[in-house]
Amino acid sequence: MKYCTSCGIVLEWKKVEQKYRLFCPKCHCIYYDQLKVGAGGLIEQDEKLLLLQRTNDPFRECWNLPAGYAEVDETPLQTAIREVYEETGLRVKIERLVDVYFYNDDPRGNGILIIYKCNPIGGILTESLEGINPTFFIARHIPENLAGGGHNQAILAWKELKCG
Repeated sequence: MKYCTSCGIVLEWKKVEQKYRLFCPKCHCIYYDQLKVGAGGLIEQDEKLLLLQRTNDPFRECWNLPAGYAEVDETPLQTAIREVYEETGLRVKIERLVDVYFYNDDPRGNGILIIYKCNPIGGILTESLEGINPTFFIARHIPENLAGGGHNQAILAWKELKCG
């Protein structure tokens, strides 16, 4: 059961704007499901891509890029810089936007993952509570067990670019 964040009444399903949405029968607030927004970094060294092995569900033990959800008070670019540091210990400078990936395979909800090409400018590569075994992989040795949530798409796009 979901409750109205304005008045606390149980929300009901109602057709609003051509789609069924949760609706508050008391204050008439409409609950809009929204995409989750995440951002992260693509870090290369000697034609190798940095991946981490996840420690948490979903996608535990799968390989992913250093990335995470954007906080409400930060830009995606700030998110990428923060998440790379939190998950790898590396301080980075954003070089450019790589791409934006839509995903619908995460049990926490659908979203977009914004990936930036990052250049390390400091820090020491280390494990974190969220990611272990930080490893640089050449394209032909990218692991098969990739995390969803857009990570698999971004990693495979990088691999395709490198392998042709």
